[in-house]
Amino acid sequence: MAEQHAPAPRDPAPYDALLLLSFGGPEGPDDVVPFLENVTRGRGIPKERLKEVGQHYFLFGGVSPINAQNRALLDALRKDFAGAGLDLPVYWGNRNWAPYLTDTLREMVLDGRRRVAVLATSAYASYSGCRQYRENLADALSALEAEGLPLPRVDKLRHYFNHPGFIGPMVEGVLASLADLPEDVRADAHLAFTTHSIPDAAADGSGPVAEHGRGGAYVKQHLDVARVIVDAVREETGVAHPWRLVYQSRSGAPHIPWLEPDICDHLEELHGEGVPAAVMVPIGFVSDHMEVLYDLDTEATAKAAELGLPVRRSATVGADPRFAAAIRDLLLERAAAERGKAVERCALGELGPSHDLCPIGCCPARSERPAAAGADSPYA
Repeated sequence: MAEQHAPAPRDPAPYDALLLLSFGGPEGPDDVVPFLENVTRGRGIPKERLKEVGQHYFLFGGVSPINAQNRALLDALRKDFAGAGLDLPVYWGNRNWAPYLTDTLREMVLDGRRRVAVLATSAYASYSGCRQYRENLADALSALEAEGLPLPRVDKLRHYFNHPGFIGPMVEGVLASLADLPEDVRADAHLAFTTHSIPDAAADGSGPVAEHGRGGAYVKQHLDVARVIVDAVREETGVAHPWRLVYQSRSGAPHIPWLEPDICDHLEELHGEGVPAAVMVPIGFVSDHMEVLYDLDTEATAKAAELGLPVRRSATVGADPRFAAAIRDLLLERAAAERGKAVERCALGELGPSHDLCPIGCCPARSERPAAAGADSPYA
């Protein structure tokens, strides 16, 4: 796959810091239930039920890998910035566990940071993948305002699902997984592109209003990424592998429709059709966090073994240096745009680069809550 990178300016102005904003996860058995209480706050879920859900974490010693992966990405970003001559500090804050977003923003303010670019570890448009992070930013700014601290301006960088630095490592991961399959099943292997299932209603309302409809921007963006990867794999191997977008990690009430099919159901379907092998490609996830380790590496892999279906799971992007360089590209293009410069934006596929500023009505909230870094932000 040919990757086209526009020459990037090296001036980060007006930004004086980058904030890596992520989900967070427990780092020991005692953290699991408090972490899940943070995740589900306001939903009235009993503690006993949270303990049941926490069994996924207890299987891995009560530790989610996401914080370690964010530390690795921080290190990769700092190395990339230094290598590119970009003198910009990088901070890290989480939605649901330490280091908490409000604490990190307070630290940034006390360090004198006043204009902050924000990179969320979610590449696609959806309420939980975009607007909820913007609501978290507004909550943190409100807390700092109540403390009498000066408020920084925060700008969330655009969705990067179709950036070459995000897609390239995933293509490489699919090729490696195919090569790892037995030779006699490799050419006929199916590709199962997986992402987090969300309620149908949330998917239908994802993205700007013009993109609302069945599946919304959330499904369209994933399908576009899958097509790009399939085309790149065909260019490399000469094989056009059959593929489908499927879902995982569903939660919530069973009577509410969520995106389907589930990955395990899909594997059963493939087996029933006589498909000889499959590669699970987690395009919806930035790193190998718990939902990848449990839902794919544990649950779906066990289902495949039960069926006698050879499967491999391709790698997520994680802290790949190409992804770190992509984040630098996103930061510098936004900085140039904020200075009024014309910018060539990197994007593969048919959808083109996403918007810088979330418009009104984009991924609407479940309830009325202020959100930063958008056209409707009270913190301009």
